[in-house]
Order: sequence, then structure tokens, then C-alpha cells
Amino acid sequence: MEFSKPVRAALWMSGALLSFMAMAVSGRELSAELETYHILFFRSVIGVFLISALISYQGLHLMKTQHLMRHGLRNIAHYAGQYGWFYGLAYISLAEVIAIEFTTPVWTALFAFFLLGEKLSLARIIALVLGLTGLLMILRPTSEGLNPAAFAVLAGAVGYAFSYIQTKALSATDAPLTILFYMTLMQLPFGMIPSVLDWQWPSWEMLPWIVLVGVTAMSAHYCMTRAFKLADATVVVPMDFLRLPLIMCVGYLLYQESVDIWVLVGAAVMFSGNLINVRAEQKKLKLSPNHKKAS
Repeated sequence: MEFSKPVRAALWMSGALLSFMAMAVSGRELSAELETYHILFFRSVIGVFLISALISYQGLHLMKTQHLMRHGLRNIAHYAGQYGWFYGLAYISLAEVIAIEFTTPVWTALFAFFLLGEKLSLARIIALVLGLTGLLMILRPTSEGLNPAAFAVLAGAVGYAFSYIQTKALSATDAPLTILFYMTLMQLPFGMIPSVLDWQWPSWEMLPWIVLVGVTAMSAHYCMTRAFKLADATVVVPMDFLRLPLIMCVGYLLYQESVDIWVLVGAAVMFSGNLINVRAEQKKLKLSPNHKKAS
């Protein structure tokens, strides 16, 4: 039986949601025994094997690139984003980590404005305002400042945003597998150097979590990419928001984490701004001459 494209996109997004949740739980479990750089090192080792196998199957030409410098910049920022994300998993609730991560579109829009010269449309300005408002609801900073772990996740979201800008530029010339190959290859020494200086063998109980965090890191992005190819962002983005209530349930069931209503409200405010911007971009795309010609 052949499913429609929106249904297939929903199925791929279900795979992405499961992967993101499994990766978060794996990171939390591993943080009980390993430092963040150890986790990222083992994650990269598994990633290198997985991507190398895929490239061997699809063609070694995918290893070629003319933009090593841009790949380097992208991966420094992406590693910083991952470091903040996994560091936060050890100290704050799973829901807070995911909610703060949802600020990434805000920083991406700002980087696009300052680095790429993209215009700040009314929809983007609304998304920025609502994004920052939702962030303040989630963090609720006091006179003592921000929780260091929450600040690390926030800094990680900024790192992710900068890496997305570089990915956008690289995607014009390099295949997705090429970008993933250099991501795993370049980030391997980032985690290896501090891990070797402070080496710690993981216990046997940690090995399944190490494999899971490496596999889900790849499967999450692969599933999301397939979903975006099958359906508009207006279909995919709302499903991505389901990560928050789902991870709240996981945090409650596995770690007895309380449900913070302000985290949910703040994330909903950010999501509404993001959805307004996505709908505006989709409408602009449909009205463009190139889109009309293609249709």
C-alpha cells in the first residue's frame, strides 16, 4: 500500500522524534559516568564508521569538497552546540534542554541578517520577539543570574545556529553525506584530545548507551531530512515541536522530573513565532516566479 507524501513525512518525523528522545536519554545515562567530551568522542567514532560505510556504498566521490575551511568553521560551531546540549542533559531537566534548543531559529535569523544580508521581514521580526519572550519565560533569570547548565545549552543553540548558516552555504555545492562525513571526521579530534588527556574507560553497562547515542545522532538528522523532502515545513515543524511534551513524559517516567508549566508555555510562545515565520516563507515561495514556473 502506497502512503501519501504527508503520511510518509509524518512517519519519517516519528523516526526523528524517537531518535532525538533516545539520544537525550542516552546522553543523560552516559553523563553519570563520563564527561561531556568523552560522550562526544565516542559519538564521533561511531559516526565515522556509519558515514564511511554509507559513502563506500554510494561512492567515494562524496569525500571530495572544495570548501574545507567552511566545513571547519561549521564543525567548530556544531561541536560547541553539541557540547552545550549534552552538558545541559547532565544538570537540568530534559524538557528544559529541548525547550532552550528551540531558540536556534532565533539566532539563525540573526546570523542570516548579519552574515548573509538576508532581510528581516515582519514575520521574522515577530518570530524573534516571540522567541526571546518564550526564552525569558523558560529561563526566568533571577538576580543570581542564569543556571550555568541552562546558559551552556543556550550557548549551544547559538552554536547550532551558526553551523546551520554554514550548512546552508555548503548545501549549494556539497551533498548531505559529504557534509555529514566531514562533520564526523573533523569533530573526532575535538573530542579525542581532551578524552585522551583525561582517559576513562566506560563500564560495560555504558556500551549500549554509547552505541545508541552514536546511531541516533545519525538517524535523527537522516529521518528529518527525508521528512523535509516529502512535505512542507508547515507540516514538519509542528511535529518537531512534539519533542517537548514527549520528552517531558520521558523525563517524568524515567527520572521523576517535575513538569514545569513555564517551560511548556515559553516553548509554545517560541513555537508560535517560528510557525508564523515558516508560513510566511512558504507563502512567499508560492508567489515567487520560479515556483510558478516549476508548477
